Amino acid sequence: MNSGAEAVETAIKASRKWGYKIKGIPEGKAEILTFSGNFHGRTTTIVSFSDDAQYRDGFGPFTPGFKILPYGDLSAIEKAIGPNTAAVLVEPIQGESGIVLPPAGYLRGIEELCRRNRVLFVCDEIQAGLGRTGKLFAFQHEGVRPDVVIVGKALGGGFYPISGILADDDVMQVFHPGDHGSTFGGNPMACAVAREALKVLVEEKMIENSAVEGEYFLARLRTLRSRHIKEVRGKGLWIGSSWSPRRAAREGSAKRSRRRGSSARRPTSTRSGSPLPS
Repeated sequence: MNSGAEAVETAIKASRKWGYKIKGIPEGKAEILTFSGNFHGRTTTIVSFSDDAQYRDGFGPFTPGFKILPYGDLSAIEKAIGPNTAAVLVEPIQGESGIVLPPAGYLRGIEELCRRNRVLFVCDEIQAGLGRTGKLFAFQHEGVRPDVVIVGKALGGGFYPISGILADDDVMQVFHPGDHGSTFGGNPMACAVAREALKVLVEEKMIENSAVEGEYFLARLRTLRSRHIKEVRGKGLWIGSSWSPRRAAREGSAKRSRRRGSSARRPTSTRSGSPLPS
């Protein structure tokens, strides 16, 4: 695929078709569980399960088949999963919301619930993946193995758009010739760039570097003493901070951060990250 949103759409199609053809969900009844504060893209289907009013304003009617649950709450997932649940779509760390980390064990809990209920565990690594958090994929911090992994952004090395999904045959083989496609998806230039980007990540030890420098950077940031800084958080070199609402409003800190390339969707949060860890 090309954009991250296109890869998310591909994962949605794969999950639904798997649900109908493999799990046996009645046609038109498949559900996908998603989470508050999510950001997976801006297509009409994807904003259908966003809880950000700006992303939805003026774009309805929206695509059905999604439930939005509180991020970080395993009990909400357990209650929501049913016989028509095809997939759980989750970001291992929510980037657009300001580098929001779930509670420890959250991804392991999702994996266990998905295995128990025969539901696909779909991990959106478009922002968190490929080295930013000090692991190749952010889900590796919890030792889990999703059924579907969505990749993009850093796959193009900050130079060229390319995205895709990673899955085993039992998911991928639900697609047959003509079921899905993309005009420029998998084009030679994009694939050449992706190969080099991955090669650089490994050969220049950027993933390991992200872990080491991220630990140092986070430790230094946490030494800052200011009544305006509420929290500093992150993994590797993917770091976010929260500011007091009064300070953010008075100083326009979020607006200044966006001008400097360190943005977050929440007005009291900032975040930093790079196309390739450096």
